Amino acid sequence: MQITRRRLLQTGGAGLALAGTGAGRLWAATELSFGGVTVQTLSDGHLVLPADFIFGPMPEAELAPLLSDFGLSADAPLNAPCNVTLLRDGDRVVLFDAGAGNAFQPSAGELLGALDAAGLAPEDITHVVFTHGHPDHLWGVLDDFDDPLFANATHLMGRAEWAYWYDPATVDSIGSARTSFAVGARRRLEVLEDAITFFDDGAEILPGVAARASFGHTPGHMSFEIRRGTEAVMVVGDAIGNGHLAFARPGWPSGSDQDQTLAAATRLALLDQLAYEQMRLIGFHLPAGGLGRAEKTSDGYRFVPEAG
Repeated sequence: MQITRRRLLQTGGAGLALAGTGAGRLWAATELSFGGVTVQTLSDGHLVLPADFIFGPMPEAELAPLLSDFGLSADAPLNAPCNVTLLRDGDRVVLFDAGAGNAFQPSAGELLGALDAAGLAPEDITHVVFTHGHPDHLWGVLDDFDDPLFANATHLMGRAEWAYWYDPATVDSIGSARTSFAVGARRRLEVLEDAITFFDDGAEILPGVAARASFGHTPGHMSFEIRRGTEAVMVVGDAIGNGHLAFARPGWPSGSDQDQTLAAATRLALLDQLAYEQMRLIGFHLPAGGLGRAEKTSDGYRFVPEAG
């Protein structure tokens, strides 16, 4: 397996550039190749989140020293990187999630520039596969005219996830803090309704790409195992939502999860599998481009970014 970590791509196809040169906008990508496929992560920018959005339900007395260890504060906003995974496999060019678009947060929605820097246009994408329907993963699927941005692509979403966001009752049950999530998801899924392909847990959605149920963050959240022979990487979406406490204390509830109890159980099981099998993972909100491994510690796990 050949790995290139933190490859810096400059807009306009100018090739590699060094951070801090000021010559255009840079997008960090992590790239690996195995079994005839190439997997990259491209930045959609980042989210700015109130700390309470994640830390709110966690045990306060135990939380404080851990935050200090990670250089975090319960009072300061969190910057969450957004890593969109791109799979190149022969004629297939597959995006896992579509980014936030221009209607969510001004710090996100940079995917088009990252694709351009990688030498791709929206019409080059053959498949868009969704982990779940939250804004930073789904809202970038439409262009400024509310038409599908990836016009030549087949769009795929887990059946349970689609049913949740398409249900008109969701807007009344999701809670006021996420009402806009439900409204925005339904509007976009209505546009895709006649073109969506559904799948269930365990399905091979594309050659060598298997869907793995990882419910809890949302009711139908899916992860995806990209495998060629004995080599594999797991695209975990938001099932492992950050590079600090999601690893150090995976059993703790996170305010970012819609079903906090189920999400914690899912996170524990997923980390146990990844650490035991030493399978690489890509997380949408993990640091260093999102690619790395889960390493078991005495009381939890830690995220180890993939070495270049």
